[in-house]
Amino acid sequence: MKLIILDRDGVINHDSPDFIKSPQEWLPIPGSLEAIARLNQAGYRVVVASNQSGIAREFFDMSILNAIHQKMHGLAQQVGANIDAIFFCPHAASDNCDCRKPKPGMFHEISQRYQTSLKGVATVGDSLRDLQAGFNSGCAPHLVLTGKGEKTQATGGLPPGTLVFADLAATVNHILKAAATAPNLAFSI
Repeated sequence: MKLIILDRDGVINHDSPDFIKSPQEWLPIPGSLEAIARLNQAGYRVVVASNQSGIAREFFDMSILNAIHQKMHGLAQQVGANIDAIFFCPHAASDNCDCRKPKPGMFHEISQRYQTSLKGVATVGDSLRDLQAGFNSGCAPHLVLTGKGEKTQATGGLPPGTLVFADLAATVNHILKAAATAPNLAFSI
């Protein structure tokens, strides 16, 4: 099974320092939904893993988060994209839960749900904690420079082997190109 794990805010949609608190505030980054459609066409299951501490902070509730995700699914479907599942952590950092990135709890849940190892699975994020959670679960980390990505790159400390791209569309271009050439490499051995 081909699987990819994406962070939401700053990767698929524009981020906000004040949180995305309504469907009206959820705006896709140009090309991100089309990139997800290209992944789907190549046989990838696309999963979102997102910290959503705005729930614990009472900036929004589950009905608002569900409405935001309905908008995301609806806009994705308009361009032929499908997001298979959304995993999220509703807790605040002070809750010290296992599911809040950089801890790997959400990634372990994804592995269990899909009954697969995450070794080598691409994960795409714009913050260090996104990359750390994926890397510590065996994923191949990809940093996008959208959202908090430029600041994350400038701060440094990225997990070993992190690849850096302008945005999700550029990341997907790389992943699909690498996947297309991989079978040829296997046959040339």
